[in-house]
Amino acid sequence: MAGPPLRCEPMNAKEHGIAVVTGAGSGIGRAVAAELLRAGWSVALAGRRVETLRETAALVPGGAALAVRTDVSRPEDVAALFAATVERFGRVDLLFNNAGTFGPGGVPVEELSYEAWRHVVDTNLNGAFLCAQAAYRQMKEQDPQGGRIINNGSISAHTPRPHSVAYTATKHALTGLTKSLSLDGRPYRIAVGQIDIGNAATDMTAGMRTGALQANGEVVPEPVMDVADVARTVRHMAELPLEANVQFATVLATTMPYVGRG
Repeated sequence: MAGPPLRCEPMNAKEHGIAVVTGAGSGIGRAVAAELLRAGWSVALAGRRVETLRETAALVPGGAALAVRTDVSRPEDVAALFAATVERFGRVDLLFNNAGTFGPGGVPVEELSYEAWRHVVDTNLNGAFLCAQAAYRQMKEQDPQGGRIINNGSISAHTPRPHSVAYTATKHALTGLTKSLSLDGRPYRIAVGQIDIGNAATDMTAGMRTGALQANGEVVPEPVMDVADVARTVRHMAELPLEANVQFATVLATTMPYVGRG
């Protein structure tokens, strides 16, 4: 259940735009939220653990942050998140649809439990839909009308890793979600794009530097890139005028085994 929002911002915070960032308590979500806060955005931080959301807000002293405990797979939590954002800031200009989970690593498809499959689908796909739907409803009705949704895909939206059937299936589905939302948003000045990220240095990718399973069965260390470079890319996409849109962007560690994977 979504808890009461925690207000972390001073009243005189610089106004720039109003963003909702899901999965804001760690990794890419934290980096993007901090980048937007430093740029003067007001940011609603959504995540399962309020302690980590507070840590994200504290990265930018004086930033306009609102922390809301949210499980994106629960419709009532998502509704409460957007209600709290609009109550505090008045509108929503940007949703960074980032919350996600890889699921149990290294599990062959024949051994993956339905519960594990369902958890990944509920978080990565159903959660993304629920947040996009709530953002879409708000952006359509607010004045001035419109806004932007950026979905966090993955290079797994293009090419899978071994033993990643649930994650890969949801990320491929996100590409369809992005395209459909982009088309349906046109009459209402709602721009929708997707960023597909490969090997940003976060807790989720920490093991890649020591060794990641490849399609040929070998375990090989992989390079990573600074997550700040991802955050700057999201900010660039976010700050375009609504008449322009980055439909799909791929940002990855330059020498990672993606082109030619498998």
